[in-house]
Amino acid sequence: MNAQRPTRNQARELAREKAREMRIAGSARDKRKRIFVQLGLGLAAVAVIGSLAAVILTQFQPAGPGPLNMQSDGIKISSGDIAVPTQALPSDASPVATPANAPDVADITLFVDYLCPICGQFEAANASAIDDLLARGAATVEIHPIAILTNRSQGTQYSLRAANAAACMANYYPNNFLTYHKSLYANQPGEGTPGLTDEQLVGLAQQAGAGPDIAACINDQEFKDWVKASTERAISGDVAINNLDKKFHGVTGTPTIVINGKQYNPSYDPTLASPFNTEEFLRAVVTAAGTTQP
Repeated sequence: MNAQRPTRNQARELAREKAREMRIAGSARDKRKRIFVQLGLGLAAVAVIGSLAAVILTQFQPAGPGPLNMQSDGIKISSGDIAVPTQALPSDASPVATPANAPDVADITLFVDYLCPICGQFEAANASAIDDLLARGAATVEIHPIAILTNRSQGTQYSLRAANAAACMANYYPNNFLTYHKSLYANQPGEGTPGLTDEQLVGLAQQAGAGPDIAACINDQEFKDWVKASTERAISGDVAINNLDKKFHGVTGTPTIVINGKQYNPSYDPTLASPFNTEEFLRAVVTAAGTTQP
């Protein structure tokens, strides 16, 4: 038996009902899409906010401390290779000069990079003379390890790592600093080479008298931020040296040598096997100290 066909009015009503159902379904789909889009935007916003928060926290977190005994950005060594003790400053703080010497004691300040070959030549020529001055109480030497050749070691950042290692020694074993300083030059790698490994830096530190705890400071680069900041300060002229000549506007190369506040510019002769003249250096010390014999 054939089913009765709907009337025209019934057909129109069925069509309207179908259209209404499609509109409802379409509205539901659109609503779901809007929810998904809003949820996606919300998640993206959360991610962006999280990233911004991380950046803000990184930028505004307190600067880490610099090393002990380097309040001036350098460590001052006196007779007997004894370091002058000073408190640590935040790594981004301007340096503070160490107490001034007695009038008859010369104040020698050295800015050095442990990858710098000319620094090595200066050390080879004048280390014994400086040792003699220290032994007789005629001078102090203040050593500022900086890292201006960080990009000259095949990506290993040797200058930065060596300066950090020196800061570790100043912080934990200050009276062994000068021995370590000499060892870094006695074992100085060539510029453009990878330099010494962290393990080798640790080994030299322990040979200089440091304990096993020095390894963590060197391997973790505890004072890396301070090295970067103090290097920038040295270059910009934000230095703390007693009686500093107003003509001094910052470190332009290493070694930079300041004696009693005045920069010493040796008559460097690259044609000589030893381009630094020890007698000339001692005359500069004598003149600066105002004595006839250092």
